[in-house]
Formats: sequence, structure tokens, C-alpha cells
Amino acid sequence: MPKATAVWLVDNTSLTFEQIAEFCGLHPLEVKGIADEDVAKGIKGQDPIASGQLGREQIEAAEKNPNMRLKMAPPKHKMPAIKQKKAPRYTPVSKRQDKPDAVYWLL
Repeated sequence: MPKATAVWLVDNTSLTFEQIAEFCGLHPLEVKGIADEDVAKGIKGQDPIASGQLGREQIEAAEKNPNMRLKMAPPKHKMPAIKQKKAPRYTPVSKRQDKPDAVYWLL
């Protein structure tokens, strides 16, 4: 949701387009298009302060210094690692009938 964050930063801060572009991973011309309402017309802005991406102090310091770069805040909670399931092994076409034949033989 980098565009939603960029929309909020353009609307609610006086950061430069380069600062917003670097933080959101967008091109500066794309941020300029967002400011002109050419690019992200229907996108509602997402508050990076409420989502924990930035702090208010960091935004205020970056507004005063146009050369300062915004950095993503470290996450407050660690996400548990997701265990990936093993994919089922490939059974050759010639062996696919072996299990039903064995069950039939037992009956």
C-alpha cells in the first residue's frame, strides 16, 4: 500500500516529493502525479503514524530538513514464521493404480 501512504503524506505533510518517493518506493514523478491528482484519484490515504511505519517526530524533523531520509520504524510485534507445507510427491502415471489394486487384493 505504498500509494495510499504516499497520498496521505502528500495531503498531510510538507515533505518533498523525493522524500516521499524514497520512503514509499515510488518514482518522484509518480508522487508529483499523486499531488496533482492524476495518478491516485480513488485511493484513500493511509496514515503511516497510526500503522506504526513512522513517528510524528521523524516526520517533523524531515519537514525541517529536506535532505533527511525517512526510515521505516521497526515492527513492535514479531510475526510468527509461517511453516510451509511440503508439496505432495509426484506419483508416476504407471504407479497410480498400485494402491487401489493392493486394497482390492486385501478384500
